[in-house]
Amino acid sequence: MRAGVAAAIADPAKARYFVAMREAAVAGHETIAMAVGVLMLTHEWSDWRNGDWWWIQSVYVPPAQRRQGVFAALYRHVEQCARGIPGVVGLRLYVERDNENAQHTYTALGMVDAGYLLFEEEF
Repeated sequence: MRAGVAAAIADPAKARYFVAMREAAVAGHETIAMAVGVLMLTHEWSDWRNGDWWWIQSVYVPPAQRRQGVFAALYRHVEQCARGIPGVVGLRLYVERDNENAQHTYTALGMVDAGYLLFEEEF
């Protein structure tokens, strides 16, 4: 995974990362910026739509930060970016069938089940 992240950071055509930060108090009344969530964004050209789908991937919010709007903030930021770029036709992500919490989150943000199943052959 570390090599994949390094490759994506080195080549913005591969992916972009968005990190949610929150200020946290530490001893001595100092505050530091603490990462509380991340998502990776890739794109896929669609000949049917003549535009790019932006794929949200590699989402992670630490358990202690969940249910506090971290993913929603990341999603809304990415959505705003996508809507401001001509040729972006929408946002997509995949979710495990059993991850009902995530599915409820995505539905609450306005996403809908696109009706696809994911098939793959890994090499």
